[in-house]
Amino acid sequence: MGLFSLFGNKNKKIADFCDRGAVILDVRTRSEYESGAIPGSRHIPLQQISIQLSEIKKWNKPVICCCASGMRSGTAAGILKRNGVEAMNGGGWFSLSKKI
Repeated sequence: MGLFSLFGNKNKKIADFCDRGAVILDVRTRSEYESGAIPGSRHIPLQQISIQLSEIKKWNKPVICCCASGMRSGTAAGILKRNGVEAMNGGGWFSLSKKI
């Protein structure tokens, strides 16, 4: 499988999540989020994801996590998946903003 296939699949998954009303969850720090973010996104810093699990579950929607580069959002998506939330790593917020 080439790189194009990997990115194509991710774009399809992002589109599928968005079609089903996904919540964009930005897991960067407050100062990073305030310096620029996807309009309408929700902000919960990575360090608080576990504390906010019950609130996130109440959304009852798929979640696309984003951060600056995709590292923290990957960790956040993993935590959410392990706790029964349909989640994916959307990568860096700026590149994600161009895909949604």
